[in-house]
Amino acid sequence: MTVHALDNLIKGILTRAGVDNPDGDSREILAAVLEVGPSGLFALRDTDADDDVREKAVHMAQRRASGEPIQYVIGSWSFMGRDYKVGEGVLIPRDDTEVVTREALRLIGKVEKPVIVDLCSGSGIIAITLDRELKGSTVYAVEKSEKAYAYLTKNARLNDSDIKPILSDLKDCADDFEDGSVDLLISNPPYIRSDEIAQLQREVRYEPRLALDGGVSGYDFYDMIITLWSRKLKADGVIALEIGEGQFGYISELLNSSGYTEINGYKDIQDITRAVTAVYRP
Repeated sequence: MTVHALDNLIKGILTRAGVDNPDGDSREILAAVLEVGPSGLFALRDTDADDDVREKAVHMAQRRASGEPIQYVIGSWSFMGRDYKVGEGVLIPRDDTEVVTREALRLIGKVEKPVIVDLCSGSGIIAITLDRELKGSTVYAVEKSEKAYAYLTKNARLNDSDIKPILSDLKDCADDFEDGSVDLLISNPPYIRSDEIAQLQREVRYEPRLALDGGVSGYDFYDMIITLWSRKLKADGVIALEIGEGQFGYISELLNSSGYTEINGYKDIQDITRAVTAVYRP
């Protein structure tokens, strides 16, 4: 069987299962089993795919057909030009998170040797990006889940990052940081309302509920972060938060009442406000 024929076989499996993007997912699966970039597949289309390659590819296609996210199936995903290991127990890197990461880089980029705390760090995509892009920075990455923490530390090694990982609930380690010692607080916390979890698309429901569920209102983690961690910021320190659709109003009011000024929202390519930043001036 040629690679081209195997591609058709995989696309058939995915199409019959109702997968949204069978062409793209087939390319990702073939690239993973053949250990080439997706753009390199065309050159291999007429080469033979041996039985081992075919079996691996079909098994991965069946996992994807069952609803498992393609990122989990291939075991890695890219975020802002770097590759990260992902799998069961960790939130999948998404383009949405680029919004808060890029704004944080812009706002803190001129600070010399900034001290940064990334709360609910997950796979570490935010912390590692900031560490690699901001020379001389000290970046702490706080994560509660042991499964996610394993990916966090693995991804730090993979990307030659010197982040300082902390396995802890964000409520338990706040007192380990001195008041007025942090230049940037950043987080992509759980922000989906508890009663909305069951209605999420099946791929998202594979991701850990711990990383999705923001409580009854969806704001539990924002309340905790702003209440417990704001005093850790230096005067004129910055907070940067990824937020869900329609959440800017509540969060901006909470920030305003908690000593923050220069509160701004930032939209993604779909014109949805996905991030908020503010300056701490208590």
